[in-house]
Amino acid sequence: MAGPLSGVRIIEMAGLGPGPFAGMMLADHGAEVIRVDRPGGIPETVLGRSRRSIVVDLKSPEGIAVMRKLVKTADGLIEGLRPGVMERLGLGPDVLLGDNPRLVYGRMTGWGQTGPLANAVGHDINYIALSGALHAYGRAGEKPTPPINMVGDFGGGGMMLAFGMAAALLSVHKTGKGQVLDVAMTDGSAVLMGMIWGFFGQGAWKDERGVNMLDTGTHFYDTYECKDGGHISIGAIEPQFYAALRRIAGLENDAEFDAQMDRSHWVPLKTKLTALFLTKTRAEWCVLMEGTDVCFAPVLSLTEAPSHPHNAARGTFINVGGMTQPAPAPRYSETVTDMPTPTPRSGADTAAILGELGYSDADIAALADEKVIAT
Repeated sequence: MAGPLSGVRIIEMAGLGPGPFAGMMLADHGAEVIRVDRPGGIPETVLGRSRRSIVVDLKSPEGIAVMRKLVKTADGLIEGLRPGVMERLGLGPDVLLGDNPRLVYGRMTGWGQTGPLANAVGHDINYIALSGALHAYGRAGEKPTPPINMVGDFGGGGMMLAFGMAAALLSVHKTGKGQVLDVAMTDGSAVLMGMIWGFFGQGAWKDERGVNMLDTGTHFYDTYECKDGGHISIGAIEPQFYAALRRIAGLENDAEFDAQMDRSHWVPLKTKLTALFLTKTRAEWCVLMEGTDVCFAPVLSLTEAPSHPHNAARGTFINVGGMTQPAPAPRYSETVTDMPTPTPRSGADTAAILGELGYSDADIAALADEKVIAT
């Protein structure tokens, strides 16, 4: 694989959602990621791209021996199992770092490895609720609205794990010493709210939903429905962008819009803009505002986004194995990444990987007969 992480080998314990996302980020940027699948497991689609796959029965001593041998060849391991599971398998940090002192052992859970809730079950919605993030998402007078599972699972979990792995791998190059990462989605989602905590500490953010500048409280930072049922987004915060909005929308002579930052005017001005944007279709507003200083974009669906001229020009979306999906990001001027490859069939590379580890064809056949591996 080409990319800035070329030459790095990561072992990924198969899972769902944020774990595969972290593996995808590392693989997209050049790491060789070997996914360890359970017998009968079904891998992710988009999130499972650009991997190799080995199936190992980790309930057998022979399977554990295979895993330990594999991890000795690796720079890092990522897992998203509940605390204690890897230890019970005989694959905890003490064992694997004993085998490979340079190993970066990445652990990701919702609540973290320690704390009163460490062993409790949960999902994204629970983790971001506890961190204070979920409280901030939603409109005034309405209940909190989960932002799908972007903030806990993926932003606060998978992305934090990928970042932590890259940072710890750099540390290994300096010190020669591996370490364990404890990635908690509660911690990560709290960090993602860092700017809001800063505003709150300065008295510039109310601890209420839908009454602040960035949470739909204002008339100049929100989405609006259009005549055809489509929606547009407006982000005209700075004075020059707000002036452009007024000019292009024909509001220059409406004196009420002069008081941009007066909170008492936000609701009535939003009512005016709501009525205004319903007078034209989304396409008509795009003709007037797209590419101007209004800070404007149409709200595109998953079907529409790949074909927008800007996304098409940048190649923001690509086709991998017949499926439209986001291209790797960010991009590099020198260490250009390869095009992603489709998610491999579970166990597609088992025999080849075992061969690289020194297992003979007879050994591989015997392990397959004993159902320790699947090929």
